[in-house]
Amino acid sequence: MKSLNRFFSRLANLAFRRQNDDRLREEIEEHIALATEENIRAGMSPVESRRQARLKFGAVEAMKEDYRAQRGLPLIENLIHDLRFAFRLLAKSPGFAVVAVVTLALGIGANTVVFSVLNALELRPLNLPDPQSLYTIERAGDSVGNESYPNYLDLRDRNRSFDGLAAFAINGVGLDAGNNPSIAWALEVSTNYFDVLRVQPDLGRFFHGSDQRGPDSAPYIVLSHAYWHSYFQDDRTVVGRTVHVNNHPFTILGVAPPSFNGTIKVVNPDIFVPLVNQQQLDGRTFLNARDKGWLSVVGHLRQGVTRAQAIADLNSIGASLERAYPSLENRMRFSLGHPALSGDAIGGPIESFLSALMLLAVLILLAACANLGSLFAARAADRSREMALRLALGASRLRILRQVFTETVLVSLIGGAVGLLATTFLMNWLSAWHPLPRYPLQAFVNPDVRVYVLAWLLAVASGFLFGAVPVRQVLRIDPYGIVKSGSLASPGRRITARDILLAVQIALSAVLVTSSLVAVRGLIRSLHSDLGFNPNDAIVADIDLNMGGYSGEKLSVVQKRMIDSVAAIPGVQAVGLSDGLFLGDCCDRSAVFADSVANFASANAAAQAVTYRISPGYFQAAATPLLSGRAFTWQDRPDSPRIAVVNQTFARRVFGSASAALNNYYKLSDGTRVQIVGVAQDGKYDGINESPTAVMFFPLQQHSATETWMVVRSTRDPRALTADIRTTIAGIDPALPLYIETWHQAMDLALFVPRVASEALGVMGVMGALLSITGIFGLAAYSVSKRKRELGIRMALGARNKEVLQAALGRALKLLVFGSAAGLLLGILASRVLASIVFQATPRDPLVLAGVVVAMALLGLLATWVPAQRALSIDPAMLMREE
Repeated sequence: MKSLNRFFSRLANLAFRRQNDDRLREEIEEHIALATEENIRAGMSPVESRRQARLKFGAVEAMKEDYRAQRGLPLIENLIHDLRFAFRLLAKSPGFAVVAVVTLALGIGANTVVFSVLNALELRPLNLPDPQSLYTIERAGDSVGNESYPNYLDLRDRNRSFDGLAAFAINGVGLDAGNNPSIAWALEVSTNYFDVLRVQPDLGRFFHGSDQRGPDSAPYIVLSHAYWHSYFQDDRTVVGRTVHVNNHPFTILGVAPPSFNGTIKVVNPDIFVPLVNQQQLDGRTFLNARDKGWLSVVGHLRQGVTRAQAIADLNSIGASLERAYPSLENRMRFSLGHPALSGDAIGGPIESFLSALMLLAVLILLAACANLGSLFAARAADRSREMALRLALGASRLRILRQVFTETVLVSLIGGAVGLLATTFLMNWLSAWHPLPRYPLQAFVNPDVRVYVLAWLLAVASGFLFGAVPVRQVLRIDPYGIVKSGSLASPGRRITARDILLAVQIALSAVLVTSSLVAVRGLIRSLHSDLGFNPNDAIVADIDLNMGGYSGEKLSVVQKRMIDSVAAIPGVQAVGLSDGLFLGDCCDRSAVFADSVANFASANAAAQAVTYRISPGYFQAAATPLLSGRAFTWQDRPDSPRIAVVNQTFARRVFGSASAALNNYYKLSDGTRVQIVGVAQDGKYDGINESPTAVMFFPLQQHSATETWMVVRSTRDPRALTADIRTTIAGIDPALPLYIETWHQAMDLALFVPRVASEALGVMGVMGALLSITGIFGLAAYSVSKRKRELGIRMALGARNKEVLQAALGRALKLLVFGSAAGLLLGILASRVLASIVFQATPRDPLVLAGVVVAMALLGLLATWVPAQRALSIDPAMLMREE
């Protein structure tokens, strides 16, 4: 308690330092005055009396310092002095301060951005009660939701480790509230979903297990808060209203709280519906299909149960199911994970990509620290006379180093604050960004405490890291030699650690520049490559007839009517329907067998083929060339023999060649015999960087599908044509929702990862380029500062400008050349990694190689421009007078 009282007392003294100093000065003056009067009475002259009194009192300033040390907090006072001095130094060199702050803002900002995204998608738990005990049940080695409904029921009812288990899956549905029918994204959930997650409604009530009495027995929906706000305008009377979902009546029970967006990160559903109504929602049901995995499962672990115990419990249930159902053999092994991107097929790749970006961001920050180390080394060289004078006057080297670190940490904190401020704006924009308007994807990546703590730690650590670079330089200062010579000693020719750091940083920048150019160039080339179809001049409409309640024989009738009606629109060249869209919405895969095979085990399959069901006219609408044979016609009816059109890869894998495949037969896994009537050109189906894929096309009339894409080819203005298509479809069924976009827009999902990767690498390349500029500038400025005297002597002896520049900037330019060459070589070696992200990405492209060389040369020219001008502006006569 006494120590605490003493601390607060000293803190109070620090706050009233000026008043205390004035009081101390008055007391000292009174003491000296009394001693002077005594000396005068002793017979001394007034002048001698005061002189003797001051001598007897001792060093006034030393006594003041001792008093302040005893009454105040020296560390805080010295820190305040150091901060004031650092601010004055930065104010005298605003250009240096701006470069240093921007460099740190880039490095810390890059790390903060990437960590914010990684934190939001992977580290931050869902905003739910007790998130630490919430786990997703995953098949071992596979985090994608793949449980069947019967398996889920067995796991829910037989486990002893969870308070409850809930199941869910995402699906698009048509919702009609009596005004404008639209497509809504529904999270199909078990009726105990909200109870398991311990969520309370914001309005109305949720459905519960007691609301379920069998298939299609719970026609209820719960609105998400965002959908209630946007679609129903916060109407509180919406509870109890009946709306139509896929043309079936459903009752709105309530509204979820604003903070609840389901259990799949980045996926924000519009409504929540009971999955026992799957027949009404999807037009089909898998509620009794044990081999059909389509659900993700989540639940809270019971108190006192460990993760290992829960896994053992689940595995014992899985072993029992395997014995009871032989088709599940060796498939029921489980693991547990916290809900993040689990249940999302892109979770793993996203995590890997963000981890790689985080590594690049850390390397960029290290490069920024190396750059600032060079800049502060040059600054120390410029301040060598000042530091030498301070040492000569009695300052300790520790005191000077403390001042240096105060300045570096101050710059780092300012840079971190600027970077964090920019990051906050960027994160707010990203949180409101809908990258794919058709899909309910939105990532809330707003910074939280973790992000702010990381930014602060990076700022402090960076300040100490690059502040350590000039430490050796300060420790080796010879105050008397510098006072006499006016500068530091000659820099010598040996390679320093700073040179190595700069070369590594330049190499990294060259890798980033190479990667960005490779990614952008590869994406451009891939978009202009032969895709097997032509997305130009094509509009696609997502039409799910299940949303209109169509099924059975009605399907083919309404599908032909839609095709004929849209084909009659002026300017339309071709129209076709498909149950999947190339590079848009793909696709089922099936095993195919040679015609002679009788045992349809997977080991006997000739190929795994992607399946499309298309209407007549689809190949013309998609501009997919038919190499041989014929396309489908309306005479290929359900009672006709089964036929197919296959692509070149299918023909080669199953029959050896396209010519051998035509008019030949193969079999499906159910034994159905199919005749090939045509061979189409290969294309890109699921991803732009996929390897050649076997594909088979079936007539839509023989293989009905409710969810289809209509492809309309026309040279008309897309907006006008879209309006005509909407009007035409509304004339057939005004309650049928549809989503219309250009084919290029529909490809956004397939191109999302390559585009984001290209943009991210492009940003990293720009940042690497900026850091290269500051790094080369720092070394060049340091070289010029340390060699002023030598350069002045050279110029006085008649050296030409070229020779002066070579002496001043030669080392920086050599490091630029070597670092750029190493970075370009590393970029070439990384071609396989880049090609896996962006199709046709290769650094062997002559334009890429030339672009990297030109970019790094321009960076070097820009970075050395100011130091070169400074070197050439040296006045030998003035320099000699100063020396």
